[in-house]
Amino acid sequence: MNMTVACVQVSPGNDLAANLDHAQGLIEQAAAQGAQLIALPEFALFLDRSGRAMAAAACPETRHACLDSLRGTARRHGLWLAVGSIVTRDEEAGSETPVRLSNRSFLISPDGGIAARYDKIHMFDAVLADGRTINESRAYRPGNRAVVVDTPWTPLGLSICYDLRFPQLYRTLAQSGAGILMVPAAFAHETGAAHWESLLRARAIENGCFVVAPATCGTHPGDWRTWGHSMIVDPWGRVLAQADDRPGVIMATLQLDAIERARRAIPSYAGREAFDVVHEHPTVTFPTASAP
Repeated sequence: MNMTVACVQVSPGNDLAANLDHAQGLIEQAAAQGAQLIALPEFALFLDRSGRAMAAAACPETRHACLDSLRGTARRHGLWLAVGSIVTRDEEAGSETPVRLSNRSFLISPDGGIAARYDKIHMFDAVLADGRTINESRAYRPGNRAVVVDTPWTPLGLSICYDLRFPQLYRTLAQSGAGILMVPAAFAHETGAAHWESLLRARAIENGCFVVAPATCGTHPGDWRTWGHSMIVDPWGRVLAQADDRPGVIMATLQLDAIERARRAIPSYAGREAFDVVHEHPTVTFPTASAP
């Protein structure tokens, strides 16, 4: 069985309505080209370097107008829509209440229902090459559940951005049945240039999975740059489609029997061999120099 997937690459700012309008236009473009699953990146609808601005734009899931709009789009076109992430806050928290937020991914089914939710597990706490510090754990509540969701084609394993650096999550998703790994991201420009493609291809190869990785691109409020280069990778590590650093749509047809072929050829993803770690402490004696 084959399926057609699309990654929507956007450059969101801090105008929620404008971001939604732009994303919807690209979704319509992908739908017109026959996409059955369309994926949006992390922070697809709002991105600002200011944590205060991100928190101010967040609201409870049940009252998020943008999410309702995207559910209507999925229903209108009868397609699956993976919303890379939307920042949500607790239902009971008011706008002035200090509360950690959730960076939440949604998979919307063709009837407009929410088929699955996933809260980002691994928080991006890092110091970039230019000295800037990112500390997501101050603002966001990490998730504690890995999520695999059934679709008519193959189960999807959900993840978000920095999760990509933790291969044990993807091994767990693959061993739990996932044939496609979703990796929506707002990857920093500096680390994206160095690691984005290598990590995506590694996750595909080591698990015998397709990887669908929509990304944000460009410069965002607060002089925050993201890498873009959305990618679709097959289970052998071949790049089926790749964007550049501009907004747009990439698409690929996934031949799903490639999953089983890759896993039969190199069945490493199923390996569970137990082993011990031995830490040796050798005593090394260096020969003394001979007298001249």
